[in-house]
Amino acid sequence: MTFGLGSVAQVVLGKHNFGEYLSINLGFGFGVMLGVHAAGGISGAHMNASITFTNCVVGNLLWRKLPAYVIGQFFGSFAAAAVIFVLYYEALQDYTGGNLTVTGPTATAGIFATYPAPYVSLWNGFLQELIASSMLMIGILVIHDRKNAGALPGTNAFITGLLVVLIGMSMGMNTGYAINPSRDLPPRIFTALAGWGLEVFQAGNCWWWVPLLAPTLGCLVGFFIYNILIDFHNRSPSDPEPSKQDPEAEMSPM
Repeated sequence: MTFGLGSVAQVVLGKHNFGEYLSINLGFGFGVMLGVHAAGGISGAHMNASITFTNCVVGNLLWRKLPAYVIGQFFGSFAAAAVIFVLYYEALQDYTGGNLTVTGPTATAGIFATYPAPYVSLWNGFLQELIASSMLMIGILVIHDRKNAGALPGTNAFITGLLVVLIGMSMGMNTGYAINPSRDLPPRIFTALAGWGLEVFQAGNCWWWVPLLAPTLGCLVGFFIYNILIDFHNRSPSDPEPSKQDPEAEMSPM
């Protein structure tokens, strides 16, 4: 999150002299890659509350672990927003003249949380986030499926990062591709406390709840699409059902 939010800050506050939209895609993608390397052997590198919830629903993660995982994700994301705010505080003041706004020509709340483009309706944005999150879930299952043509050993983190880059490059324009409640809500809360005010929850027709619900539904949809269309046809009669596998085994990172 620190790398991702920092890449947005440089593009916005640097007035595109220090990067373009691709910089943001790469910042989040390679940030995810490093997150997988950092926590993959400890927790499965769960950085996405929607994916963690999906793991619990299908029996690949114990429900009692959900609060600890989500609290850790939210705390890390909130801390990352605070770090970027401190690092770019003077640049924020220079860019905005000291007036922190959510919308308008010098809006800066979008550095920290996602907001829909002005032409995007609430429900079309919801559909966009649902589909993007479904693709994220399917992609992660593809990468880690050892029964199929999964990623080569040792490349999972890199390929997962590229997956996030790909989603940003192909489905990020309309809504900012939150695809993760842990990526969106904690920085939004931080901005509300740091000077942007409650408008961060009112902007975009009260957009804030979409990055919570749409990715969660999307990950569930993606999981069942993958299992129905791919995994079911690639399983021998002796293979256990996915939901009956070791509940301590975290299915996928992110």
